[in-house]
Amino acid sequence: MSSSPVSHTSVPQTGTLYIVPTPIGNLGDMTERALNVLRHCQAIAAEDTRHSGQLMQHLGIKQELFALHEHNERQKAGQVIERLQRGDNIALISDAGTPLISDPGYVLVQQCRAAGITVTALPGACAFVTALSGAGLPTDRFCFEGFLPAKPQQRRKALQALVNETRTLVFYESPHRIVDTLADLATEFGGERTMVMARELTKQFETYLSGTITEVQQQVLADSNQQRGEMVLMISGAEAAAEADVNPAAMKTLNLLRKELPLKKAAALAAEIHGARKNTLYQLALEQDNQ
Repeated sequence: MSSSPVSHTSVPQTGTLYIVPTPIGNLGDMTERALNVLRHCQAIAAEDTRHSGQLMQHLGIKQELFALHEHNERQKAGQVIERLQRGDNIALISDAGTPLISDPGYVLVQQCRAAGITVTALPGACAFVTALSGAGLPTDRFCFEGFLPAKPQQRRKALQALVNETRTLVFYESPHRIVDTLADLATEFGGERTMVMARELTKQFETYLSGTITEVQQQVLADSNQQRGEMVLMISGAEAAAEADVNPAAMKTLNLLRKELPLKKAAALAAEIHGARKNTLYQLALEQDNQ
């Protein structure tokens, strides 16, 4: 029998970068698909190898583990891409939940896409999605803001920019800042705005506190246990401004004042003169600017 005249040249296949969510508390939330990926990939990039090492030990996974976090991601991305191009499959995990959601990974995924490397994201645990599902606030439209700035002045400035956002607002917050953040929310949004605070999701002491911002603030101040663990803060959106409900004279005054004053101050003065709502005038002025 004669041999085939066609020669076969092996073409090296690139590997795949897998984005793998890990539990945010309850280890039973690890999916079968995620376990399979972690068991069969050549290496796992972890935000904190000590923290993730304990999870891998619990799961009986012995794959190579290396650190990839916000401080070394740009430096490490090239090395990871080289391994992927050689054919290694690599999983990216964060300390908890879905990577890239207020966690590192954006630089690596962006560079992998640019290099033509396959990126496969697995569904799984995500704290803000879990919190929204159980909060009882509108979820048809929402705005996820991640962590607010740590410095008080910058945090208040960030909140001021969101006062007139009509979508449900979602934030992450840490235990040592929760009291100050709730105080800033009450100051900037007003204490009567509805909110829900979800804490220790999927864990033994999972808690949802709901009510006005002032009511949730009082519950947190009254019980130090509510100041522990990771939190998701969800604030109802502002009421959409209705131009028909605003005195035309108030808008005329606002537009005149804007010629000499910043919008925020002009809206406050026009509202005081005409007995209108400052936030409504402010929102209508923004809508005029966008027309």
